[in-house]
Amino acid sequence: MLTLYYTPDTCALATHAALEEAGAAYALKHVDFARGEQRGPDYLKINPKARVPALATPQGILTETPAMLVYVAQLFPAANLAPIGDPFAFAQVQSFNSFLCSTLHVAHAHRMRGHRWVDPTDTAAIAAMQRRVPQSVGEGWALVEAHLLKGPWVMGETYTICDPYLFTLAQWMEADGVDPARFPKVRDHRQRAALRPAIRRALAAEGTGLPAP
Repeated sequence: MLTLYYTPDTCALATHAALEEAGAAYALKHVDFARGEQRGPDYLKINPKARVPALATPQGILTETPAMLVYVAQLFPAANLAPIGDPFAFAQVQSFNSFLCSTLHVAHAHRMRGHRWVDPTDTAAIAAMQRRVPQSVGEGWALVEAHLLKGPWVMGETYTICDPYLFTLAQWMEADGVDPARFPKVRDHRQRAALRPAIRRALAAEGTGLPAP
């Protein structure tokens, strides 16, 4: 049995949607950030990084969204969520997801988690990072729009583990001060992905509300 530890409105949605897409048998465990459960001793035994998501598997715990997505794709090959038989194409999938993880998500995190990079009491530095977010996040989306999103799905005609991950981060564009209208390919992808039954089931299970079809 797989168990996904999640918090609503986080990148856990990507793995959640991939599990649904694969038809996996899994359990959900809500980590309540409002109560600080991510820093409690019970959760730290699962993920000492004190973050979500984490995926408990029969072999052990996995963290980091790109790794969990690859695991799901390889564990359920019949779902065809990644070109695991083509080394170059599979590397392209991992390259895209690594960019989302290491660059776009990090730029987004500067809006509300500046304390990770500067002294939490340095309010001027934190405010400066927040002001920069629309530009830095927008630059990331510009790269996706111009070079990385092949269309209609990230890798072209076939839906892969890249797509729920891209959808998850695209949900945050407006809050980051980025107008989706600037990026029509990304906007259209977000609208298309919102219609996927697996994504809608994951959103409903997390209680975050369903986007308009």
